[in-house]
Amino acid sequence: MESFPQRKEGEDSLAAERILTAVCATWNNKSMNLYGERTADAQYQNLLRKIFEEGIEVLPIHGEKAKMLVGQQLRYSLGNGFPVITERDLSGGMFSGAIAEHIAFLNGARTQAELEKFGCKWWKPWVTKEKCDIFGLPEGDLGDGSYGAAWATFPTKEGEPFNQIKHLVQQIKERPYLRTHFISPWIPQYTLQHTGLVRKVVVAPCHGWIHVLAFPETKEITIHHFQRSADFPVGVPFNIIQYAAFGMMLAQILGYTLKDVIYTFSDIHIYESQYEKVKELLAREPKKLPTVTLDPSVKDIFDFRPEHFTLTDYEPHPKMFIPTPI
Repeated sequence: MESFPQRKEGEDSLAAERILTAVCATWNNKSMNLYGERTADAQYQNLLRKIFEEGIEVLPIHGEKAKMLVGQQLRYSLGNGFPVITERDLSGGMFSGAIAEHIAFLNGARTQAELEKFGCKWWKPWVTKEKCDIFGLPEGDLGDGSYGAAWATFPTKEGEPFNQIKHLVQQIKERPYLRTHFISPWIPQYTLQHTGLVRKVVVAPCHGWIHVLAFPETKEITIHHFQRSADFPVGVPFNIIQYAAFGMMLAQILGYTLKDVIYTFSDIHIYESQYEKVKELLAREPKKLPTVTLDPSVKDIFDFRPEHFTLTDYEPHPKMFIPTPI
């Protein structure tokens, strides 16, 4: 009788984990090429260079000079990998933190305490008592016009808050051909500010206008994301991760595949304190985009968490701290 080697303790669970990883990759990346077949993506660096070389000098509200352009765009096909920039390392806490923030907002989080429950801790400098007092908000509160409040509890004439995320999912399921699969973070009465009108949000939403285009014939979706204000060296790389991740989550619960993600920027800028770091980023050679897989067991848009995402095939340049005005 043939003798087979005995598995050591823990090997069964390890084998199961590998099988699950393979299943996740098959489920999530139906349109994603193998890593070796992808090409290096220089879009982010090319636009960074364009802002740096062609941007007009402005003096925004922060009081620090900046270079800015209006009306720029990035387009990522998921076939060429998941859009995590490679010019600096965004793995680990940065990657999971970006997803944590987005998931928190999907679930209606509007305070620092609520954000931290989902794993996002970087809002503290913006929600101090001094900053919140300016807008008549309690310490730690992002405000009535913040992302989570707008997406999950948008105010209505009838008085019953409207959950944009929940109804968007239902509409796509029932009427995928519609062109109105759209989410907005903007509540004008809480975000505009002039004499007699006090803003009710510590940071007016910079991103979060999302148009979902569904193609039931091919079972694919495209995400077109619009960004009002874009700190290109610091904020934008995280926003790119967030809306590609949202597309993956949405595609999974719908039984679709995320085809591509398009980012349109209105005011896109680089601050003067970032110039030296930008020069360093521009000297680094862009690499191939990585792979991101998603746990296929999650079936509800509100149940996703950062640990359901796995980042692999990521070979970026070293990490870099880049300042941003507060």
